[in-house]
Amino acid sequence: MSIIVQNLVKIYGGQHAVDEVTFEVNSGEIVGFIGPNGAGKSTVMKIICGYLSATSGSVTVNGFDVERQSMDVRRCIGYLPEHNPLYQDMFVKEYLAFVAGLYQLGTATKKRISEIVDATGLGNEQHKKIGVLSKGYRQRVGLAQALIHDPPILILDEPTTGLDPNQIIEIRTLISELGKSKTVLLSTHIMQEVEAICQRTIIINKGKIVANAAVNDLMKQYDKSLEEIFHELTR
Repeated sequence: MSIIVQNLVKIYGGQHAVDEVTFEVNSGEIVGFIGPNGAGKSTVMKIICGYLSATSGSVTVNGFDVERQSMDVRRCIGYLPEHNPLYQDMFVKEYLAFVAGLYQLGTATKKRISEIVDATGLGNEQHKKIGVLSKGYRQRVGLAQALIHDPPILILDEPTTGLDPNQIIEIRTLISELGKSKTVLLSTHIMQEVEAICQRTIIINKGKIVANAAVNDLMKQYDKSLEEIFHELTR
């Protein structure tokens, strides 16, 4: 298993933001992690990535414990947060070199940047400042930084938020391609996105898992669209 989450709890001031959450993500899967605002999606993702500590429970990533082996976990993960934090005044290629330096890629840096620029379609933008790029291209830069160290696992929190329809299609296509060689845990509010690119979906509501099944199996079970199922389970 790439990701194993067991009995995960996160309490803020007496409130259970995450309440006994358990699930697994297999190697090579693209899994949609969906739920309404405030359901606990981003909190779970941040705990998996090692940015938040759990109140109780455990998470292992590629066999490494998030609490005890956080640096090993971070080497395994490429993370795109919901609010993509980028240095607006840096040039695209400069920023990717900076991130490569953080991962200590050394002599492989130049070759790796070239590969990632090609993979994410940033060739014509690589010499521009990040601040002048469209939202779609800034998302591509965010994906590029998540990929620069060639991690086996991608954690993508709302990667298509704020994009226009063409940009959404481009990013979906890119994620589908990445899913051929990597494990992807993807958070989104767009049900069509889950249907289009995810093999399985996990639905969370009020900090608890309310569904965990293959997308097609879930729709057959309820005889409804994923959007209708989502509204039924999260109202």
